[in-house]
Amino acid sequence: MRYMLLICGDDSVDASGMAPIEPWIEEYGARRGHRLHGDRLRPAGEAVTVRVRGDEVLRSDGPFAETKEQVAGYDIVECDTLGQALAAAAAHPVAPYGAIEVRALYYPPAGADEIRRIHGVLTEGDDGQVAACYAPDAVVYGPAKVLQGAGATELRVEADEHSGFSHAVVGPYRVTSGFRAIGDDWRIVHQHISAEEK
Repeated sequence: MRYMLLICGDDSVDASGMAPIEPWIEEYGARRGHRLHGDRLRPAGEAVTVRVRGDEVLRSDGPFAETKEQVAGYDIVECDTLGQALAAAAAHPVAPYGAIEVRALYYPPAGADEIRRIHGVLTEGDDGQVAACYAPDAVVYGPAKVLQGAGATELRVEADEHSGFSHAVVGPYRVTSGFRAIGDDWRIVHQHISAEEK
């Protein structure tokens, strides 16, 4: 899981005794392999905040929140557990002088697993469950109804976090489907169903 460490500091705090960042980068980057990248930000006073209200674009100078602590930088870490990410944050040189907010990056459900689950619904689900597997604008060649109760005898899946493809043999049919992550859900956006030649 990837986490963002939001490095928050207060310009009024004396951080002259802060340890240099390089040993932390070496430890959590090169040695442990957790730190993927990160950077320091220019001072919050140089920020520009943009809001859109109706058709109007509102711009204001300064950070979006008027607080003493401001985001001063960030680091992206990849850790097996939240505990590992919290340990990296606690060891960060800024932690004794400010705060480190640890937040997991958002990913939709793992594509390949979700595609396999949807194939199970296509072959075992009822009409309503099957219909819910398709995006409203899906392009489908062939009747999905023929897949119900057939059971996939062969299924190959290729997917990343946002899209995927499956190639299946379902009873006497060959099925090729394209999938896309739509919000928190995966949906079929393109499908071609054809009968196997005898």
